[in-house]
Amino acid sequence: MTHRPLLISLLIASCLLVGGYSHAELSITRGSEAGSSSFAASSVPEWTYTVQSGETIQNITKRYLANGIASSRLLQHNDLVDSSQLRNGDTLRIPLSWLEQQPDPARATTVSGQVMVFSGRTGSKRPLTPNTLIRVGDEVITYSGTSTIKLADGSVIRLSPNSRLAFNRLTRFGKSGMVDTRLRLNSGELETQVEPVIEDGSRFEIETPSAVAAVRGTMFTLRTSPEGTDLRVTEGRVAFGPPGHSKAIPEGFSASVSSASNGGMSIRRLPPAPDVNPIPGQLNRLPETLSWEPNGAPEYRVNVYEAESGKWLQSKTQQGTKFDIELLDNGKYQVQLAALNSHGIAGMPRIVDFEVDLQARAAELTEPAPGEAVNDDMPEFSWQLKGQNEVARIEIADDKSFSNVIATSEWAPDQQALPSRPLSPGKYYWRVVTEAGGNSVATSETRTLVINGTLPPVRIISINYVDKQVRVFWEKVDTASEYRLQLSEEPGFRNIIKEADLAETTAALRLIPGRRYFVRLKALSDGPLESRWGPGRELFLE
Repeated sequence: MTHRPLLISLLIASCLLVGGYSHAELSITRGSEAGSSSFAASSVPEWTYTVQSGETIQNITKRYLANGIASSRLLQHNDLVDSSQLRNGDTLRIPLSWLEQQPDPARATTVSGQVMVFSGRTGSKRPLTPNTLIRVGDEVITYSGTSTIKLADGSVIRLSPNSRLAFNRLTRFGKSGMVDTRLRLNSGELETQVEPVIEDGSRFEIETPSAVAAVRGTMFTLRTSPEGTDLRVTEGRVAFGPPGHSKAIPEGFSASVSSASNGGMSIRRLPPAPDVNPIPGQLNRLPETLSWEPNGAPEYRVNVYEAESGKWLQSKTQQGTKFDIELLDNGKYQVQLAALNSHGIAGMPRIVDFEVDLQARAAELTEPAPGEAVNDDMPEFSWQLKGQNEVARIEIADDKSFSNVIATSEWAPDQQALPSRPLSPGKYYWRVVTEAGGNSVATSETRTLVINGTLPPVRIISINYVDKQVRVFWEKVDTASEYRLQLSEEPGFRNIIKEADLAETTAALRLIPGRRYFVRLKALSDGPLESRWGPGRELFLE
């Protein structure tokens, strides 16, 4: 216990340094921000761990330290003889290099348009899709597309079109909660929302060809090109500048670093967020116009995101002060509006949250009229839409319940359409289905339609003789509802001795032995259609 006074002195000094945090903290910070940054810096990063009730040095070693780091080394590093000196609330200094380090991949949460990922392990290239894991060494390239990427600590990156982002380091320090993330934006633009960092051992750093941005929980945009790198900070602060010469850029400011060797760095205040005229929180019709008061900016940028996934849906730069919200499915959204300065850097954003809730309404049918008979096998159908931002299509079936839809049209905002294929002669049922907001559906009334024509003739396929009975079998006609059979004693069927309408494709006939008969059939439909008589067949029962 001779080292107890020294431990108490260290504890008091640690509390003074870290401002009284009660859990795991860092007494000496990682030196990732050099120059005149206001962040603390040191070349010896350590994590200060607060001992919990019942913990031993062996528990702590097993839980947090890498394999090969013995508990005796941890005691020695903290000038302790054995673990009996530890009490609840005491602190241990742990070098970051001793912590267990594990790769912690990022994940693509949304992808729009053409986006590729290059594997750092295999060199292969493949399309980036939602839920794809992005590992150390990988590079994401957005061509005409965009992507939202979530890091293991919950930080979010939105990557703009025509950008290249390399993932140089994605490390988690065991169960300590600290991470070390280092990215390189080779070209293009990204927007980040970095999770706040309590433990100063965590590191989040983005390098570009001309500058470095190191953050401690903030929202910022970074854009780089052959001419230099631009930073825009909308929340928190970012240590930014040429390598080795960073400065703390606070919220509401932008900074630019030129690629020229002596270009230096310029810092400007961001344009203020525009004053937006209110819109309803729930939009029941589209388009809805978002407008704002001019604030002297030459241009404005409007970004539209899905509220839950963060998917980047629209981005538009314009000179006017109006933007039409349109072409959105039902759901929750966020608009970020910002003024652009003369250098094209967006200012402080004005955020507008809203929900789209469109309801489909049943269309009013126009043509063909109910029960109308037409000669065209591709008739035009027309209707009147009654709702807002609706798309519609026709559905044609051969039964009233529409259990067998035989033809449709493409979904479109039009009010007329042709069927997807020619219709055979017969009776049909048709209706119009409307859809709004991607998930609201309405169905019109049902009408009947008759396509004029003739059904195919019925062909007898076999005749069986059993005692004094003859059984006749014939082919099925798909559009027939029943069949008409005629029996005659002469082949011209001028004298019909029996006629019957049958639902099946077979019939049993009792004939007088030794006499000749002739049988023929034709198909009938529910409408006015019927087939020609099929060829007659001779029947003879000995």
